[in-house]
Amino acid sequence: MAALAADNPLSVHVLNTQNGLPGPDIQVTLERQQDDQWIMLESGRTNAQGRITALYPSDKKLVEGIYRVTFKTGAWLKQQETPTFFPEIPVVFQIDGALDHYHIPLLLSPYGYSTYRGN
Repeated sequence: MAALAADNPLSVHVLNTQNGLPGPDIQVTLERQQDDQWIMLESGRTNAQGRITALYPSDKKLVEGIYRVTFKTGAWLKQQETPTFFPEIPVVFQIDGALDHYHIPLLLSPYGYSTYRGN
C-alpha cells in the first residue's frame, strides 16, 4: 500500500467549534506504537486553514499499526486567552491497510472535542 510520492497518507485538520474558524499554528505530533513504547515519527504545525496535509514522514512507507496523533491545543488556546480543560488531545487510531489515505479531523472547543476518521 505505497502512496504516490506527491500524496502523503496522513493528514489532520483542526476546526474551532466555538467560533467556526480553523485552528492555525497548532503543534501536532505523530507517533507509532512499537511494543509498549511510542516512537516519534513526525511533527508539524497546522497552516492558516488549520491543516497539515502531509504528517506522515515522506521517507517512510506507510505500515499497519497503532498510531497516536497529539494535538497540543493548550498553548494555542492560551495564546487566544481562552481557558481550556484539555491542554493536549491525543487521538489513538489503527492503520489497517484498507485505505491509501487517513485523515484525522479535530473539532475543538475549550471544554470538549470530537474526532472521526475522515477522508
